[in-house]
Amino acid sequence: MAFAGFHNERGIHPVDTVEALADDNKWSFERAGEDEIAILVAGVWTDYNVSFSWMEDFEALHLACAFDMRVPQNRFAETMRLLSLINEQMLFGHFDLWLQDGSVMYRHATPLAGGAEPTPAQIECLLESALTSCERNYQAFQFVVWAGKSAEDALGSVLFETVGEA
Repeated sequence: MAFAGFHNERGIHPVDTVEALADDNKWSFERAGEDEIAILVAGVWTDYNVSFSWMEDFEALHLACAFDMRVPQNRFAETMRLLSLINEQMLFGHFDLWLQDGSVMYRHATPLAGGAEPTPAQIECLLESALTSCERNYQAFQFVVWAGKSAEDALGSVLFETVGEA
């Protein structure tokens, strides 16, 4: 089935909206080109490199959030099992393991077909969802990669909820 391609004009480039939001929040960012911006965000466990890319052919704003972790070849299988367990619980986005360099990345794309423009609130929601997912699961990746735990044990150890204060 083929669809007719409609490309409406936009009042503002979607990456310009991301840049304005980053500037307003005093986030460290670098505009890599018209269609891409990279933002550095400090988290509790590590720093996150967040990239927003406009994909004109798909009329979609793509978010990729990477953190400094390289999975050694001997932990690929268990890390893939962990990815599967995490991804089946996620409402937005997903985690990938890049086989070329062993990096773990959260990814999500938002369609903006027909000339739709993202709002700052939507960008904040995308970013918050990415960072929350990364922060919530970062230690599970550490447990699998560096402590040699199983995917199930690693995920179980980070998903428990604490109640009260010590």
